[in-house]
Amino acid sequence: MSIQVKELAFVFYPITDVARARKFYEGVLGLKVGLQLEFTPGQWWIEYDIAGQALAVSNSMPAAKATNLMLEVVSLDAAVTALRAAGIPLIGEVTEFPPCRMCRLADPDGNEIGLHQRKG
Repeated sequence: MSIQVKELAFVFYPITDVARARKFYEGVLGLKVGLQLEFTPGQWWIEYDIAGQALAVSNSMPAAKATNLMLEVVSLDAAVTALRAAGIPLIGEVTEFPPCRMCRLADPDGNEIGLHQRKG
């Protein structure tokens, strides 16, 4: 059984200052916001649409190691089952957010990869 990757879900960068990041990404680079969520007061997740792909920035986990590659999968549950069958552990648990679900794993060299499934 193999995981069915549909497309690149997004590239992620942790940020520490939302206003400064928005000034750079929106003002300097001219990127347009595709999605923005305020999880808790002052804790933001912002996605910029770049030719149908997303660059995500968030200050909700600035000290965390970045999982820079997120792959959109057909079924996250099937992907997790396939990973477990192959003996590949998840880093943490499957995480639920209002628009999506995701999990993280590591390649043989320890590079983190995320698997992502949009809801609806």
